[in-house]
Amino acid sequence: MSAIPPGAGPRPLAATRRTARAALVGAACAVLAVAVTGCGGEDPDAGTNGVGKLPAAKIESKARAAAQRADTVHLSGNVVSQGRTYKLDMRLAKDGAKGELTTKAAAFQLLRVGDALYLKANAAFWAGEKSGGPGKPNQAAGKLEGKYVKVPASDPVYQRFSGFTDKDTLLAGLLGLHGKLTTDNRSDIDGVRTVRVAAGAGSGGTLDVSLEGTPYPLRLQRAGGAGVVRLADWGRSVDLKAPPKGQVVDYGSKISGKG
Repeated sequence: MSAIPPGAGPRPLAATRRTARAALVGAACAVLAVAVTGCGGEDPDAGTNGVGKLPAAKIESKARAAAQRADTVHLSGNVVSQGRTYKLDMRLAKDGAKGELTTKAAAFQLLRVGDALYLKANAAFWAGEKSGGPGKPNQAAGKLEGKYVKVPASDPVYQRFSGFTDKDTLLAGLLGLHGKLTTDNRSDIDGVRTVRVAAGAGSGGTLDVSLEGTPYPLRLQRAGGAGVVRLADWGRSVDLKAPPKGQVVDYGSKISGKG
């Protein structure tokens, strides 16, 4: 009877257990897709659109391009401009917008359909506008309350507020980050994973960009306490139509005496 070759006999029980344990660990790693630290570390970009792997400047560029291509967006939050704080809740489209704008002194609705801008405010707002020259209050303020006033394109009121209804102009002014850009960290905006792009201290704030689907900007925090805005409902239809004629006051060629 020939001798049994070395290693051909039954394996020791301890070695068998070690082999089985290693196989189980390997299977767990495959199933969890490296979600456990002991399996090689977590991949924060697993299942994303991949922009998180890009340099910060490229992420910002892609977000701005996505915003420009989109037909619509819902923008809400606070913006500080020229010492004034504006609270916005605007639904913006390529051909117009609708929503509310609130300042410390007043709150009013804005509606733009094509080039036609309508403003609906209370009497206090219209009383603050001048009519007929310096020092003369707007005598029609009470009649304008609760009505949509069609704002003449040549009037300072149009020039002051139409920018809040222009999607491309408003986003171009808000989304620009200045200074050296870095990828700060990962976050979550309303259940959507994001990567955060940060500008140099005091230069431009932070921008959260979606890691899911199209890399839309979802949240902007402006530097120096200049406001925080949310951007949502990208591409969702906005119903824009002129108000019923019975609710519109056409104020003629000029509303205010402010220049």
